[in-house]
Amino acid sequence: MEMISNEEKITQAVLVSVDTGDYDAEASLAELKELVKSAGAEPVFTVTQNLKRPETGTYVGTGKLQEIADICKQQEIDLLVFDCELSPTQIRNIEAETDTRTIDRTMLILDIFALRARSKEGKLQVELAQLKYLMPRLTGKGVAMSRLGGGIGTRGPGETKLETDRRHISRRMETLKSELAEVEQHRSMLRKRREKDGVITCAIVGYTNAGKSTLMNYLTDAGVLAQDKLFATLDPTSRALKLPSGVTVMMIDTVGLVRRLPHHLVEAFRSTLEEAALSDIILNVCDASSDEARVHMQVTTDLLNSLGCGDTPIITVLNKCDLLEEESFPQEIGSYVKISAKNGTGIDDLLKAVDDNLPVRVKRVSLLIPFSNAGLVAEIRKNATLISEEYVAEGIKVAAILDEKLYSKAEKYIVD
Repeated sequence: MEMISNEEKITQAVLVSVDTGDYDAEASLAELKELVKSAGAEPVFTVTQNLKRPETGTYVGTGKLQEIADICKQQEIDLLVFDCELSPTQIRNIEAETDTRTIDRTMLILDIFALRARSKEGKLQVELAQLKYLMPRLTGKGVAMSRLGGGIGTRGPGETKLETDRRHISRRMETLKSELAEVEQHRSMLRKRREKDGVITCAIVGYTNAGKSTLMNYLTDAGVLAQDKLFATLDPTSRALKLPSGVTVMMIDTVGLVRRLPHHLVEAFRSTLEEAALSDIILNVCDASSDEARVHMQVTTDLLNSLGCGDTPIITVLNKCDLLEEESFPQEIGSYVKISAKNGTGIDDLLKAVDDNLPVRVKRVSLLIPFSNAGLVAEIRKNATLISEEYVAEGIKVAAILDEKLYSKAEKYIVD
C-alpha cells in the first residue's frame, strides 16, 4: 500500500520593497520579514527597488517585475509580499505578470490579527477591519466579480455579482458595527464601575514583541501567551496587582504596535486602545536590546498622543536590559526604569515608580482616631486599604490608603 504524506507545505515568500527615501526601507523590510514568519510563511528572498515614487501600474516597474517573475518561476515561490499598501489594479497586474499570489503589508497584518484573535471583541474588530480593506478592492477582481447571477429568475439585466457582494459586505459591516457597539458599551460600563469603585488602572503599551505579555505574567501570573513573535497576543487582558504601598491597581495588557500600522486597524481597535487612553498610569514598554528602540518608542508615543494621553503619567520601561552588553540609551528619552521581565531584574524599581505616580485621589495617611469615632475605623476596614491598626491610650492609630471620599472624612485625624 502506498503511503501518502499529509504534511502541510510551508509557504515560500518573496518580500518586495520600494525605497523612495520617505522612511527607513531597510528597517521596515526587516520588520516585514518578522511579520511573514509570524504568519507561518518562510521569507526566501527580498527584493528592493530604488525609485523616486512607486510606479502606478506595477509599483516596482516592468523591468523589476520581470526579474521578480523569473525568481518566482525558478524557485517555485508561493507568495509575494509587498511592504506597502497596493491598489487593486497593481495587485491584478503583478499577479498577471508573475502568476503568483500577491498581498501587501496591510493584508499580511490583518491575516496575523485574524489568526491571533480569541475574544469575541477581537474577532469582530478584525473582521470589520478586513471588510473595510476589502470593500474598495472588489473592483480589482475583474470579470469574476461582474457576471450576473445564475438560475431561473436571474437572467437578463439584473444585479451584477460585484453589486451583490458590495451589498452583502455593507450589510455585514453594519451588523459588525452594531455588535461592536454592544461590546464597547459593556466595556464602558465596566470602566465606569471601576471608576465608581475607585479602581486604579495601569495600561501596558508598547511595540509588538517588546515583552509586554512577559511583564504582565511576571507581575500578575496572568498566564498570557508570551512568544518571540510579532503579535503573539492580541486580546487585552486585565489582572489585579498589589503594589508595595498596599494599593491594588488593575493592570491592562494592550495590543502591540508596529510602524506604519494600517489605519483600518487603528480604527477597528480604537475601543481597545482607549483602555490605555483612559488609564490612570501608562507603562510604555520598549525592547532596549533592539537597534530600533528609539523608533519603536516614537511609534508608541505618537499613538498615545493621538489618543489624547498627554496628561496621563507615562513611565518609560526599558525591557530586556539583560541582553545589553553596555548601557547606551538615548538621552532624549528622559527618565526611565530598566528591567528584565524574563528574570525579574528591576521589577522593584518599576513598582516603586508606579507607586510614585498614583493619582492624587488615593493617599496613604497615618491617623489617630478617637474611640468616640470608631465607626470611621470600621469604614476604613471595609472600603479602603488598611495597612496597620493599633489601640493606644489616646485612640486608634491607623495607617491606611484612602480614596478622596474617605480622606475628606479622616483628614482632621491625620498625624505625622
